[in-house]
Amino acid sequence: MKKKLTLKMNKFVIEKAKKYAASQKRSLSKIIESYLQSLTEQQDTEKDKSGILISPFVMSLSSGVHLPAGLDFKADYANHIAEKYK
Repeated sequence: MKKKLTLKMNKFVIEKAKKYAASQKRSLSKIIESYLQSLTEQQDTEKDKSGILISPFVMSLSSGVHLPAGLDFKADYANHIAEKYK
C-alpha cells in the first residue's frame, strides 16, 4: 500500500536530487524509498563470522553459492585451463 509523505528540505538539495533522479531514470520518491528501506533493513542484516555488519547492497550481490572451506581455487582453475586447452 502506497502512502503520501511530505518532507521539508533545503531547496538546493531537492534540485540536485531531482537532477540525479532524472539522470538515473528513476523517480525521486523511488530513490528515497530505496534509501529508507536500506537503512531500516540494516537492523536485520546478517553479520559475517568476524562480527562485521554487511550492508543490504553487499548482501544483494551474493550469488548464494557456498564454496568449500578447503577449496584451492588456483589449482582448480589451473586444472580447468589445462582441460580447456588440451
